[in-house]
Amino acid sequence: MEYYVKSVVPVIESNYDKFTPIEREIADFFIHNQKKMDFSIKNISEILFTSKATLVRFAKKCGYHGYKEFIYQYEETFSEKPEKITGNTRMVLNAYQELLNKAYNLVDEGQMGKITGYLNKADRVLVCGLGSSGLSAREMEIRFMRIGVNVDSLADPDMMRMSSVFQNKNSLVLGFSLSGEREEVLYLLRESYNKGAKTVLFTAKNRAEFSEYCSEVVLLPSLKHLNHGNVISPQFPILVMLDILYAYYVEQNKYIREGMHDSTLRALEEGEKAHKELY
Repeated sequence: MEYYVKSVVPVIESNYDKFTPIEREIADFFIHNQKKMDFSIKNISEILFTSKATLVRFAKKCGYHGYKEFIYQYEETFSEKPEKITGNTRMVLNAYQELLNKAYNLVDEGQMGKITGYLNKADRVLVCGLGSSGLSAREMEIRFMRIGVNVDSLADPDMMRMSSVFQNKNSLVLGFSLSGEREEVLYLLRESYNKGAKTVLFTAKNRAEFSEYCSEVVLLPSLKHLNHGNVISPQFPILVMLDILYAYYVEQNKYIREGMHDSTLRALEEGEKAHKELY
C-alpha cells in the first residue's frame, strides 16, 4: 500500500467533546458527508442553518486558522490523487495495513458465532496469556466485564496451573499465544478441556495437536513475514480478533449490553467526581 488519503475527519472526531451543541451538528455533517459539493462558507451556512461566524469558530476549534484552510483540507478527502507519504510513517502504516489484510483473510465468521455461543452459556470465563499476550488478556477482561461477562484474566504461570484444577463443563477458557508454544497457556487449555470446559486458543501458528484439546483455534495474522513487522506491537493481532469477537457478542443483545457498558461509564464518572470533591 503506497498511498493514504489525508482527511480532517479524525481531527474533527478528536475535538468533538469540546464543541458546543451547534458545533457538534456541524461536526456531524462533515463526518458523515460522503459526496463532493459546494463547500463554500455561504452554501454550508445555508445548508446547516448556521452563521458564517459559527463555521469559522468551528474551524478554529479544529486547529485551523479559519474556514478556508479547514475546507481546503476537507476537500482533499474527495481528491482522486491521494497524498503520498514516505519514511517511517509510511513504513508503520503499511505494516498495519498488511496485518489487517491478513486478518481479513483469516477471520472465520462462523467460528466467531460459535465462540459467542460459548460466552453466552459459560458460568465463568477465564482468559490467559504471558508477556504482551497477558496484557491482551487483561484488556479482554476489562472490556467483556463491562458488558456483563463473568471473566477473569491470568498472566502468571503458577496461577494458570492452579486455576486448571477448578474448571468444569460450565467454564470457558481462552488462551493467547502468538507462537503457540507457551506451555503454561497450553497446559491450562489442555487440563480445562479434559474437565469438560470449552477452550479457545488464539494463535498465529496452527498445530495438529491443538485439535486434541481446543474447542476452537482462532488463527491470528503472523508478524513474521511482514515487511518491517518488528515495528508492530505483538498485541495488535490479538486485539483485532478480540474487537471482532466483541462486536459479535454485543450485537446478539445490543440494547442490554450497550446499556451495561454505559452504566459502567457512569459509575466511573461518579467515582471521578467523588474523588475531585475529596481533593
